[in-house]
Amino acid sequence: MIGAGGHGKVMDAKIDSKSNLKAKLPSRHATEGPDRAPHRSFYYAMGLSTEQIHQPFVGVATCWNEAAPCNISLMRQAQAVKKGVASVGATPREFCTITVTDGIAMGHAGMKSSLPSREVIADSVELTMRGHCYDALIGVAGCDKSQPGMMMAMCRLNVPSIFIYGGSILPGKFKGKEVTVQDVYEAVGKHSVGEMSDEDLHTLEQVACPSAGACGAQFTANTMATVAEAIGLALPYSSGAPAPYEMRDKFCMLAGEMIMDLIVNNIRPRDIVTRKALENAAAVVAATGGSTNAALHLPAIAHECGIEFDLFDVAEIFKKTPYIADLKPGGRYVAKDMFEAGGVPLLMKTLLDHGFMHGDCLTVTGRTMAENMKNVKWNPAQDVVRPADKPLLATGGVVGMKGNLAPEGAIVKVAGMSSALKFTGPARCFDDEEACFDAVKHKKYQHGDVLVIRYEGPKGGPGMREMLSTTAALYGQGQGDKVALITDGRFSGATRGFCVGHVGPEAAVGGPIALIRDGDIIELDAEKGTINVKLSADELAKRKSQWKAREAEFGSGYLWKYAQQVGPAVKGAVTHPGGAGEKACYADI
Repeated sequence: MIGAGGHGKVMDAKIDSKSNLKAKLPSRHATEGPDRAPHRSFYYAMGLSTEQIHQPFVGVATCWNEAAPCNISLMRQAQAVKKGVASVGATPREFCTITVTDGIAMGHAGMKSSLPSREVIADSVELTMRGHCYDALIGVAGCDKSQPGMMMAMCRLNVPSIFIYGGSILPGKFKGKEVTVQDVYEAVGKHSVGEMSDEDLHTLEQVACPSAGACGAQFTANTMATVAEAIGLALPYSSGAPAPYEMRDKFCMLAGEMIMDLIVNNIRPRDIVTRKALENAAAVVAATGGSTNAALHLPAIAHECGIEFDLFDVAEIFKKTPYIADLKPGGRYVAKDMFEAGGVPLLMKTLLDHGFMHGDCLTVTGRTMAENMKNVKWNPAQDVVRPADKPLLATGGVVGMKGNLAPEGAIVKVAGMSSALKFTGPARCFDDEEACFDAVKHKKYQHGDVLVIRYEGPKGGPGMREMLSTTAALYGQGQGDKVALITDGRFSGATRGFCVGHVGPEAAVGGPIALIRDGDIIELDAEKGTINVKLSADELAKRKSQWKAREAEFGSGYLWKYAQQVGPAVKGAVTHPGGAGEKACYADI
């Protein structure tokens, strides 16, 4: 029996040295005192020693699964995290949660599950941590919704936490040119008009995604990975290394080692995720021409902290931040290229030096952002990232919009947009994505049309689907700058062209987008940030009085539940009261 031999006193001394720390941590409720002997029996059954049972417990949460390449390497990386945790006298407890991967869900009813999965991820991590009284959290995530979902859980629980991105995929090669999955989506459009053969499409789909990792350009996954560093929850440089790179394991090991510092010093996510930190996060989205989905996820993360930070707050930062990273889908490079040029710190350093970021924000290193960036040197030998005073565009790559068609706001990515930032044309209305995609596939639209996809919002979808299949098909047909598209749904980070998403209020609640008809003239101006339909207030009111809500598609199951709970896109499409409604913080139990 442990303690009966000569080494037992040494082990008891180690346990005693940690008792003061353990007495303040949640795991004491599951491991300490005579009443918890049954609980400890379960831990002995899993091979833990007495010492390990009485150490701080660190949840190591991953979104590992075999759904897509973005998640396939996460279990391997978790093992490196656990080694780091164990090396500093804490006890790692690994668990998994779900993901719904947009690349597989795209273009069919499966996409209705994507945004709701963000809530399930946050909820399931919360419940696992609460149920087992873990003291800290290291979250490893690789996909579009798993990253914000994991960060939301960290802020909700408010235990010491470090976020780790699983890393991006490597670019593929097709006919001597680097390609990403975006090229495959656009190839579908080329194929539909006879500009790509069956053989070439088949070859491209086989080579576009050559490794583990999330989609390689500045789509939503890499956007949110960049956010994780800028908001202070991830270690500097950790978000850039591609998934196959062995150095990812070093970042994972280091995160495991550093979690004990956060526990001892009681540094928590809400100490890090302040309004200034959220503004820093929005700044890197704009500077990289990142995904419009960040305008959903940043308000949702803020919500968990009890901070009011909605789409308009995000848009204000976008408006005054220069676009400086020449990244796909609008630019030339992928995430691997930016990492090799100097990574997210290179980008943040030039933004900080020119007054576009706050340097006094605390980070998971225990130091401020400015202190982290102190020794970062500018790399003049690269052209992936421009100096902030010599930008690609003076204003950010993403623009917020508002007008009589979107009183609650909307958003558009202008990074890399080749056409003018204004568009006026007649509406062509579709009540779901499938109907619009079918019209595009068969070229049943006219140059100058504004395609309207509605009833795809958070409630109406339900689930606020992305429209990449439709937008990519337009580009593949060479029509990406000949039409515009607006929706109360979302767009993929891979979407390009004049595509306005998050239009609110959504159609399902009788927003103006539900009231427009074919032929109504829609005016879009990304320079002024306006989105209007040329109808009088009286005409809109008359149509609203005649409008009837559609019957919900789901009468049971999770998507029914989500539709009952979810709030508007302007506030992040959240499903509970958040930090402002909290009565007791989990970390203080």
